Amino acid sequence: MATTKATATVREKYPSLSPIMDERLRRRWAASEAQALGWGGISAVAEATGLSLNTVRMGIAENRSSRADPDDPANGPRVRRPGGGRKRLVQRDDTLLTDLEALVNPATRGDPQSPLRWTSKSTRNLADALVALGHQVSHQTVARLLQAAGYNLQVNRKTREGASHPDRDAQFRYIAAQVRSFQRRGQPVVSVDTKKKELVGDFKNAGREWQPEGSPEEVRCKDFKDKELGKVAPYGVYDQTTDEGWVSVGIDHDTAEFATETLRRWWSHMGIRVYPGATGLPVTADGGGSNSNRSRLWKVALQGLADEIGLRITVCHFPPGTSKWNKIEHRMFCHITENWRGRPLVSRAVVVNLIGNTKTEAGLRINAELDTNTYKTGLKVTDEEFATIKLTKSKFHGDWNYTISPRQ
Repeated sequence: MATTKATATVREKYPSLSPIMDERLRRRWAASEAQALGWGGISAVAEATGLSLNTVRMGIAENRSSRADPDDPANGPRVRRPGGGRKRLVQRDDTLLTDLEALVNPATRGDPQSPLRWTSKSTRNLADALVALGHQVSHQTVARLLQAAGYNLQVNRKTREGASHPDRDAQFRYIAAQVRSFQRRGQPVVSVDTKKKELVGDFKNAGREWQPEGSPEEVRCKDFKDKELGKVAPYGVYDQTTDEGWVSVGIDHDTAEFATETLRRWWSHMGIRVYPGATGLPVTADGGGSNSNRSRLWKVALQGLADEIGLRITVCHFPPGTSKWNKIEHRMFCHITENWRGRPLVSRAVVVNLIGNTKTEAGLRINAELDTNTYKTGLKVTDEEFATIKLTKSKFHGDWNYTISPRQ
């Protein structure tokens, strides 16, 4: 089958040769390229040059005839006079390109008068819409016109973060200064967040993995949640100094109590061994989710943790819309996703083992554990209960930066 690279080569050659070729030479050159490409060459050359399939086939017939009979009329000097033959569709239909542009131009998205407002802009739908407007055009012609006009198939790209907070950069600088200050004093600095929930069972997982040829891993066709296994919510704690992490794989709701319990497990299993003389625990976190800066329950749970472990817990939240800058996202979670690519998460044990065996050459190590606790949702914190928190807000954005001290 003709390769995409070969088709691209023909497309590059054609513009430079076309002006110096007459009609016969053009079709016979196209025929030679198609024959050189082999199976699929006719379609590939037609697509690359804009010539019709019949024209390329005619050129092949002429090439074969000339080899068999040098006196064949097809080899004679006569060429159709300039301007002969059927005119191109865009020359016969003055408004075709204008109407096509109006259908696909991004500026017309949402236009209530657009016939394609609520349908996919495939070449077939575009052709149908053009026919409804009075044009005679096929979906193949639409594809050629789009390519000639500089359009191609593209996927959505995540680039917009929404409006930036005016103190966005100042908060980044504040967080960086806090991290450096605590690290110079030998204190732990951790980044926390929840990885997206994952279906447990023999479901398709994005990515590819080496398997014997013809023996792919068989998974379910539909991603309906398994009633017994359900979903898991991995919540992680990443130590920015040692490049080590902890992940609690929760089987219940992702709440502030679950997030705090994960911090507790990290400290008791890993943190206290590395930082036996620590007096504080700085935490960088997103501004939303179970560790939201607006969550009263998050602060109440942190107060309980501070009382238990005897450390001042300093929290710095990232500004709205900047969660991707959280260190745990691109230093730990991305490697977990890479490690289990193409592997169905058939059980909770598989999830825990795949996370726990995630390593990098740079030295990342992760401990993982299943959290079988249940966490209630909808819990309310009264004003009286909130008033008992030993909370000190920073002078700079106290809603984002604060410290919770032990009450004893």
